[in-house]
Amino acid sequence: MSPRRLDTPSEGRRRFSAQIDADAVGVYAERVARFLGTGSYLAIQTIIVVLWIALNIGAFSWGWDPYPFILLNLAFSTQAAYAAPLILLAQNRQENRDKVALDEDRRRAAQTKADTEFLARELAAVRLAVGDTVTRDYLRRELDDLLDELVERLRGEAGDGTPASGEPEIVR
Repeated sequence: MSPRRLDTPSEGRRRFSAQIDADAVGVYAERVARFLGTGSYLAIQTIIVVLWIALNIGAFSWGWDPYPFILLNLAFSTQAAYAAPLILLAQNRQENRDKVALDEDRRRAAQTKADTEFLARELAAVRLAVGDTVTRDYLRRELDDLLDELVERLRGEAGDGTPASGEPEIVR
């Protein structure tokens, strides 16, 4: 075995590292947090505490945890020590989901706004294009005016209000 030199890094030591799936832990934390917030959990915990106290000072007097109930307090402290971080982890995961949903909503709103602006521009362009074209009502009104003018001319040429000879009478 060669002597170890202090000026060169060592080849990595093998260390024990647990491969924990953060997503699986997060899912578990959310389940626990959801359960801790239910009436079922409160009812179960209340029943356990009542039984604990009854068995320790009641008729059976097994007395494994006498009156100040130190062991019961230790159990509550342990439960709280695990519940609080699990609840915080569940809240952090929910916050991350909310951020993703908010980003998606913003993206959708921006896309909807862009689509609306595009449609407004297209509608304005269509209105301008239609404004330059001759509509049926405009054409009919112009033809009526021309026809009236033609009838007046023809009557004026005849002088007596009757059409000139050889020209058909225009009836409207």
